[in-house]
Amino acid sequence: MLQVVTESRMKIFSEMESRYEAEDTQYFVGLLAHPDYVVRTRATCILVDFGGEDKVEHIARVLEDDPNELVRHEAAFSLGQMGYSSSIPPLADATLNDPSLFVRHEAAIALGVVGSEEAREVLEKALDDPDKPVVDSAVVALSNIRFMEAHCKNERFAKLTGG
Repeated sequence: MLQVVTESRMKIFSEMESRYEAEDTQYFVGLLAHPDYVVRTRATCILVDFGGEDKVEHIARVLEDDPNELVRHEAAFSLGQMGYSSSIPPLADATLNDPSLFVRHEAAIALGVVGSEEAREVLEKALDDPDKPVVDSAVVALSNIRFMEAHCKNERFAKLTGG
């Protein structure tokens, strides 16, 4: 069974490569609903690579609705790396409400990369999370926001140190 899934993935990956080269955004948006979580994860990363704030709504939907915590984790990371303030509401919701500590952790880190007063407020609430890795992530994220506000001169550096 695993070999069949792998062969199927390889066929899809080949198609994805040609669609990537054509920058076929709609193709990858469609793949966000694919039954294979590996394909959904890869499609998420590719949409982020295409860039543009118009991709936030699609990645946010993955973060909010995907049944696989690994895919949601990747969506949280991706939203942080994109850095748009429009990512804050879905990241905030995931930080405080996702059932997976793995996703809450990554959403908190992503909030620290995006930064803002709204992100800070959410991260301060996350300090009360029942899972220590989420609390630790909120501490890291809050530290990054403080650094960005007070000292940071290089936005790229802030993304690296925040997540």
